[in-house]
Amino acid sequence: MKRSVLKVHREDNVIVALRDLKAGDHVTSEGMGFDLIDDIDAKHKFAIVDLAVGDTIKMYGVTVGKVVQPIFKGARISTENIVHDTTEYIITDKQLEWSGPDVSTYKGRTFKGYHRPDGKVGTLNYWTVIPLVFCENRNLETIEASMLEQLGYANHKDFVVDTQALIDIHKKGGAPEDILATDIIIEGQEIKQNRIFKNVDGIKFLRHDGGCGAIDQDVETLCRLLASYVVHPNVAGATILSLGCQKAQYDMLEQAMEQMSPSHKKPVYFLEQQQSKSERHFISDAVKQTFVGLIEADKVERSPAPLSKLVIGLECGGSDGFSGLSANPTLGHTSDLLTELGGSTVLSEFPELNGVQQELINRCTTRNLAVKFKDLMESYNNVAFHQGSGFEDNPSPGNVKDGLITDAMKSAGAAKKGGTSPIADVLDYTELVTQPGLNLLCTPGSDVESTTGLASAGSNIILFTTGLGTPTGNPIAPVIKVSTNNALYDRMSDIIDFNTGDIITGDSTIEEKGTELLDYIIDVASGVETPAAVRLRQDDFIPWKRGISL
Repeated sequence: MKRSVLKVHREDNVIVALRDLKAGDHVTSEGMGFDLIDDIDAKHKFAIVDLAVGDTIKMYGVTVGKVVQPIFKGARISTENIVHDTTEYIITDKQLEWSGPDVSTYKGRTFKGYHRPDGKVGTLNYWTVIPLVFCENRNLETIEASMLEQLGYANHKDFVVDTQALIDIHKKGGAPEDILATDIIIEGQEIKQNRIFKNVDGIKFLRHDGGCGAIDQDVETLCRLLASYVVHPNVAGATILSLGCQKAQYDMLEQAMEQMSPSHKKPVYFLEQQQSKSERHFISDAVKQTFVGLIEADKVERSPAPLSKLVIGLECGGSDGFSGLSANPTLGHTSDLLTELGGSTVLSEFPELNGVQQELINRCTTRNLAVKFKDLMESYNNVAFHQGSGFEDNPSPGNVKDGLITDAMKSAGAAKKGGTSPIADVLDYTELVTQPGLNLLCTPGSDVESTTGLASAGSNIILFTTGLGTPTGNPIAPVIKVSTNNALYDRMSDIIDFNTGDIITGDSTIEEKGTELLDYIIDVASGVETPAAVRLRQDDFIPWKRGISL
């Protein structure tokens, strides 16, 4: 490794270990030398000056914590000696002066996508089957089992688990240790997908546990969420399943679709079980209607579209102490490239923007956007506070173990996904992207709830950084998984698509990886590359509930 430590910002009073360091080691950074008092694991930080109780911890140039026990120069920063802390922020009329990156090599570049009547362009062409209420989930499973394999959408199997081998050992009186020592992995055979509908990439089934028994706000939000998936550019049409008596009614969904995209012109078929002769007839009708919809969806073919039609979601999960140094700033550079080309990017997870509010406020293009961002952040945090929590409780045990020991520290690194460009719009949950440039979207920090919201906003591809590894995907928006470090990429390459670990080793720059990532995005958008989450059908879908159950 070419370097062992990194000072991220000139104003920081802590330094990040890029590899495991031992007490007594002497390390240097920017001409300064440090004798380490403690063992410092890779991704963790140590103090570069003596710090007293009440002093502020600075990283990325912002406040990320407050000292609660004296910390000596060269000592490890931990949950025992610092706590979460941030600085106050105010609304200003300061205008960001921004000079975008050079995008001359991308001028005239296109991707091959699916053009929709409302002017949007999809990167995939799916049919969706959507229940208005959780009561229809079993019917969804029956429809799925009836259609996918026969239509040529069966799973690609990377491997098969041979449970029969365990049964045979057990029948012969084998001991538990014999069972545990047996290799039961059989390499899978690639399934030849003889698709009946060549231009349809799949049928997606949006299971959820809502639609009834909740407050009106959550039911209305669910209908808006489902409507946004129907009008999404990656969706050709939908089959809607209703029980009949639930709170979430079809007219609510239809009204939301009309508000979001009055010119979407997609086929949408509605079936109500309580008006059907029997469950069997209901399922049969749903299969037939879906088949007719697939015939219509198959008429759309990929054709060139400008890069300005890309809407890219920016997400992180299973983050580590390298996330803010490699993968997240790589996404930030990609975001800057795309916004300079007239495209749109979407930064979500408001609990993970806690502590960088002032920077984001200063980047808003209008005062109204700054006020909206501030109000959404504060109202969200207030709800969490009244339920006995707050943004500062966001970091997971895995985050803390791998170096993100306060929410502000995690947030300062997470915000790097948004690059440096001006903020063109601020969106509440289920609001759609309408402005080119960087958009802020209010979602939880929970990975799947956030990716569900990013797709709802219209993201036709989602970039997802991870330092610890996660299989998270989305039913309709391809999720590109980006690793922060080489060890993760080597260990979990079956679910990771793109690696930025060579930034940590010093073998690549953020700008180089950001450009490389944009090239990969164009290939995914054109159907040339298939991310692991799509290939493995990691169709995670969890609506965000803001209220209580009734």
